[in-house]
Amino acid sequence: MTLAVMGILFCFSLYSWTVIFSKWQALRHAGNTNGRFLRAFRKAAGFEAVMLATEQYRPCPLVAVFDFGYEEVERQVRGKAKLNNRTAVERALQLGVSEEVARLERNMPWLATTASVCPFIGLLGTVLGIIQAFIEMSGHGSTSLTTVGPPIAEALIATAVGLMAAIPAAIFYNILGSRIREMGARMDDFALEFLNLAERTFGE
Repeated sequence: MTLAVMGILFCFSLYSWTVIFSKWQALRHAGNTNGRFLRAFRKAAGFEAVMLATEQYRPCPLVAVFDFGYEEVERQVRGKAKLNNRTAVERALQLGVSEEVARLERNMPWLATTASVCPFIGLLGTVLGIIQAFIEMSGHGSTSLTTVGPPIAEALIATAVGLMAAIPAAIFYNILGSRIREMGARMDDFALEFLNLAERTFGE
């Protein structure tokens, strides 16, 4: 039973590290492309120039937010050449921000689950191992350390393995979560810059 519990903990740990590395790489790439697209956006004279830049920087969270806002702006100015509903554009941009944050947060609950559950799974393995050690001790009729030491040591290893799986998951859940929140704030700021450009270009 102890070995089975350790196998479960190993699976938790393996998948957690997979999530950590993939999420770290995705956030680093998103941060780099966000920065380059934002510089291109700020240099652009109008939406046509920005549209050309969007093709170069896909996939990028800021490009996705831009697409949401631009679709609403295009819908309003089609045939009128005038922006007449700023609130609708704000809602479209916020929808884009929410969708991108949700995409970035995908699989993050797994890290939280690993951090909270694995210590208890390890403790379960330890309890089962100690129970087995006492059963073996009663069967041998001996209380010497030579008899009970190895199974108890094996049982305690389950707790250590549980902590080894939980601690990195908890650390990176906080680190990656902080970076996602920071990226969400950057997207909110970009939404304001988008509104400024829309108002300068099409007025109210």
